Amino acid sequence: MAEIPLVVAALYERRTNNAAVIDRRYSLGMKRRFDPRELELMDRPQPVSAELERDLENLRELNRWFGSYALISMFLSRWIKPGAHLRVIDLATGSGDIPRLIAEFGRKIGAELQIDALDGQPATLEIAKKLSVNYPEINFIQANVLEWNTPEQYDLIFCTLALHHFSENDAIRLLQRCRELSRSCVLVSDLRRGWTGTIGVYFLTETMFREPMTKFDGRLSMARAFSFSEMKQLAQRAGWTNFGHKKFPFSRQAIWLD
Repeated sequence: MAEIPLVVAALYERRTNNAAVIDRRYSLGMKRRFDPRELELMDRPQPVSAELERDLENLRELNRWFGSYALISMFLSRWIKPGAHLRVIDLATGSGDIPRLIAEFGRKIGAELQIDALDGQPATLEIAKKLSVNYPEINFIQANVLEWNTPEQYDLIFCTLALHHFSENDAIRLLQRCRELSRSCVLVSDLRRGWTGTIGVYFLTETMFREPMTKFDGRLSMARAFSFSEMKQLAQRAGWTNFGHKKFPFSRQAIWLD
């Protein structure tokens, strides 16, 4: 891939330059690579299989150890208080690890949460339901996130590591839907494209997470991710105002409304 020589050069220059400045400089040469005809393997129509289950398990481990759970937990502490009664939805939920994290937080502090978890992939949802049998507060919905409608709004909306799966126009539509569905708070978090994240993904998929599906999807995900400035522009084009936007460790970023 063309971006790899750039990130290797960046490793050398890091000795004498500020890492954040280098990341911005080399990210400019790493254009987003998105082809709607090239789906991530987990997004392709398929039955439940050992390969898919293993890939989703890998994603849960990556979420646990590389920032997503910590990021979301920070906002849970900020938004959910003891005794609260809240409607929550997790869009593009995958294997449902984020709704389970939210449910466990609610139980811990004594909040009553009604959680919907939406995804368009039947096989992935089947796995999510199996993993969530002890979470009666979670209701799973199979639907296209861009087409699904509901008459009721939610108090909290979460969308984690999903935006990079969409074209620019569809990503804007997804952000608009998040704002329309919410009567209070929205958190959209995703990867942040850059040389550090690219190196990290290649390293992890050569050493720890070497399964073919995880390797293919992980590398493609980083190539499809939006840069920090692109994420801000998407939110603005979606009509978001007075929103937060911050970089997080392990090449993550988030935008939010509260």
